[in-house]
Order: sequence, then structure tokens, then C-alpha cells
Amino acid sequence: MRLFDYLNKRMGFTSRHSRVLDKPVPGWINYFYCFGGITFTLFIVQLLTGLLLSVHYVPSEAEAYRSIQHLQQVVPLGRLLRATHHWAANLMVVMVLAHMLRVFITGSYKNPRELNWVAGALLFVMTMSFGFTGYLLPWDQKAYWATVVGTNMLGSVPFIGPSLAAFVRGGPDVTGRTLLRFYSMHMLWFPVATGFFLWIHFHILRRLGISGGM
Repeated sequence: MRLFDYLNKRMGFTSRHSRVLDKPVPGWINYFYCFGGITFTLFIVQLLTGLLLSVHYVPSEAEAYRSIQHLQQVVPLGRLLRATHHWAANLMVVMVLAHMLRVFITGSYKNPRELNWVAGALLFVMTMSFGFTGYLLPWDQKAYWATVVGTNMLGSVPFIGPSLAAFVRGGPDVTGRTLLRFYSMHMLWFPVATGFFLWIHFHILRRLGISGGM
């Protein structure tokens, strides 16, 4: 806190952003309204642990599995780092579902907040996409065949299925090209898209406030 006070006096964090930081919280807020904040916190945990994992991960067909084993067996606290990333991902899915369920039950998706519901639904899609692309990265048998099944399901979509599956895989089959493509989406494209939808989500929430019920 002393460090924050020192920096705040010289850089004026609280004065510059007082319009955002000084927003009062309604007195009727309870723990059921915390699922969204928990989800965002878990997303930050995912970002931090993911960046640390990327230092040791090699997204290639020959080295991916070996780099994961090296992380777990040689890197100090590597096993803990990977476990934190894994369980935070699982909890993030649970929390985003709980958050959307609360929003639906309280009718907070209705006018004028329908666009916020759309942004939240897209964030849910991003969350599931993170899980799907991240599952392949260990490059073991379970990850490989789960991705084969998942991309085959994409291929069954009417009309665009085969083209969509080929685009996701980077070819007709799941190969090292698929691994590199999933790593790119997991580490770059999906975080950028998630940040954009989070900005929309928080902007609307800030503008309209928290919905109080049905």
C-alpha cells in the first residue's frame, strides 16, 4: 500500500480514474452477483499463468509433449503452475455458467441490457474455445483423439462443415499444423477477442448499472 500511495501521489491514478473507481455499489448486492467478478479474476489468473507456461512450451509436433514433461519434472514449481492453469480454466467455465444462469433468472438480459447479454454469450463462446484449443497443446494421445473427435463434429455442420473443419485443422487431418494453429488462437486471437468483448461488457455495465431483479 505504501508503494501504491507513493505512485498514486506522483501519477494520480485515483484522480484520473475517479469516474470509474468511485462508482457506488448498491446495498442489495449479495454473493450471487459475484460470479462475473470471479470469472474475470480467473481470466486474469489464466493470462498470467499462460504467459509463464509459454516461456517453457514449444508448439511443435516433435517438442510439444517433451516440453510439457520438462515443465512438470524439471522447472521449479512447473507442476504447480500447470495445475493452477488447468483448474482455473475448469473453474472459469463453471463460474461463467453460474453468472449467465443468475443473469437469466433475474431477467438482467432484458431491454436495455440485451446487448450486454449478447456480449456475455460471446464471452462464453470464447471461454469454451479457450478450453478446446488448449486441450490439444499437451500433444498426448488423449488430447490428439479428443481434437480429432471435436473437429469431426465441426465437419458435420451442414454446408460449411468440411471447410470449417479443414480451416480449424489447417488441413484434412490433425497434425503439427493443427497444433501450431491452436496455439496461435489460444495465445493470441482468443485473448484479443476476449479483451474486446470484456470492454463492451464492462462499458455497458458501467453505463446502465447492475440490474436489480426481474
